Amino acid sequence: MLKSIPAAAILVLMFARHGQPAAGDTLRSMKYTSRSVKEAVDWQFDLRSKLGKLLNINDLWTSEEEMPLNPRETYSEDRGDYMLKEVEINSTPGRRIRVIITLPLKSKGPWPAVVCIHGHGGYLYSVYNKASYNSFAAELAKRDYVTIAPVVSQHEIYEQGRTLMGERLWDLIRCVDFLEGAREIDPDRIGCAGLSLGGEMAMWLGAMDTRVQATLSSGFLTKMDQMEQGHCMCWKFPGLRELVDYADIYSLIAPRPLCCQNGLKEPPTDFTVALAKEAMNEIRLIYNDLGALEHVTLVAHPEGHVVDVPSLLEFFEEYLK
Repeated sequence: MLKSIPAAAILVLMFARHGQPAAGDTLRSMKYTSRSVKEAVDWQFDLRSKLGKLLNINDLWTSEEEMPLNPRETYSEDRGDYMLKEVEINSTPGRRIRVIITLPLKSKGPWPAVVCIHGHGGYLYSVYNKASYNSFAAELAKRDYVTIAPVVSQHEIYEQGRTLMGERLWDLIRCVDFLEGAREIDPDRIGCAGLSLGGEMAMWLGAMDTRVQATLSSGFLTKMDQMEQGHCMCWKFPGLRELVDYADIYSLIAPRPLCCQNGLKEPPTDFTVALAKEAMNEIRLIYNDLGALEHVTLVAHPEGHVVDVPSLLEFFEEYLK
């Protein structure tokens, strides 16, 4: 398990709206600007540490004691191309979570794997559902990827002293722990993908867990100013805006491959391609500085707030297969 996140912080309630910082306060003090390779890597280390403090999962991340997953299978189903299982695992010593895991049936491992993440209102099977997510997890499962899918749509904090975003992220990190420890899976070919809130959480997972080798974030690339207007405020917690905008969090993924998808039919109040292009121009700075500009892309697909499955499959085929 990674050992890189320090401690501390408090979170916000579900739709609580936070006022802007007082006059004179600094927004985005850690904004990325072009610099040398060493300075870029140092900036990433510093920002990852600062964000870790706000997420308040440091005691879990840096624990010297082994935290066993203790998986317990509760259901299985043969879906022809793959076996689907419901499994319970330990997220923390005092909390267990349910996840979906799929394993290919028509090939032998070790296989690549993708953490598949739903959005607001999602449930355990959402990413396998065609109606809302174009069955992107099932499409991966049929193509010999292992998939794992937890629930991150909660708006309650389960353990005292935690944060909502910290708990969501920690559950995803534990999914990576599970994948890394499974002998059927190649630990050097782990990716993540998600839509909407899932795109946000894919951003966080790829940024904070460097074991994730390829990140696809769909229906989320935007700016924090836009998210202050009429959106669920679960994304915001004290100290975040003083440090960064989303482009800076995405920049922590560099030089590992990153694909962002935004739909041309997104309404003007949501995740428009125009705002995504502005944010992507900032993300490209660090990819250019690290000599990996070819590893970052923005797909402007013709639909709305959905996963574009063809470009998702192409992305993972290139970087995980």
